[in-house]
Amino acid sequence: MIKAALFDLDGVVFDTEPQYSVFWGSQCREFHPELPGLEHRIKGQTLTQIYDAWFSGPLTDRQPLITSRLNDYERQMDYDYIAGFEVFIDRLHRQGVKTAVVTSSNIPKMEAVYAKHPEFKEMFDAILTSEDFERSKPDPDCYLKAAQRFGVEPKDCVVFEDSFNGLKSGRAAGMYVVGLATTNAADAIRPLCDEVITDFIELSS
Repeated sequence: MIKAALFDLDGVVFDTEPQYSVFWGSQCREFHPELPGLEHRIKGQTLTQIYDAWFSGPLTDRQPLITSRLNDYERQMDYDYIAGFEVFIDRLHRQGVKTAVVTSSNIPKMEAVYAKHPEFKEMFDAILTSEDFERSKPDPDCYLKAAQRFGVEPKDCVVFEDSFNGLKSGRAAGMYVVGLATTNAADAIRPLCDEVITDFIELSS
C-alpha cells in the first residue's frame, strides 16, 4: 500500500521542459557556439550541475547574468499541468495518500509557480525545494528527506520522475519509480523505472 507519492516538478507536474530547451538553447548559443545542441545534453540537470560542467572557469563571472535571465524567464513561463495530473492527485488525496513536490527548483522559481497557480500549495502536503537538500539528484537525499517528513518508509513511497538523475535518485532511495516519458524517450528511461507512463490520464481512470 503506497503511503506517499513524491513528484518532481518540471516534466512531471508541469509541461515546462520544452520551454527550458528554448531558454538554454539561447544561452548555449551565446556562450558555447562551438557546442550545437548542448541544451539537449543538459536536460534534467540542476542549475549548479549545469554551471559546474559548462559555465565555470572563464565563464564563472557570467553565472549571475544567466541566473538573472533565468529568473526573469521563469516568471513569464507557462505552467501547464501534465495531462491528467489534477485528476490523479485529487484521487490520491481521496485515498489518503500523502503527496509532495520534491524539486531541485529554488524558492524564487516556486514563487513564479504560485503566482500563476494560486491553488498549487493546496494540492500538496509538502513542497521541498533545493534549499531543503544537502545533495542534489541523483543522490537519494531529497527523496529520503521527503519520506522522513511524512514519517513513512521508503518502500511505501512512489516517485514520479522524468530525468535520468531524478529516476536514479528515486531508485537509490529504495522507492517504487514511475518514469514519465515527457523529457526523454520511454525506451531510454525504462531501465531506471518500475513503470513508464506518458502522462497521468492512464492513472486517473
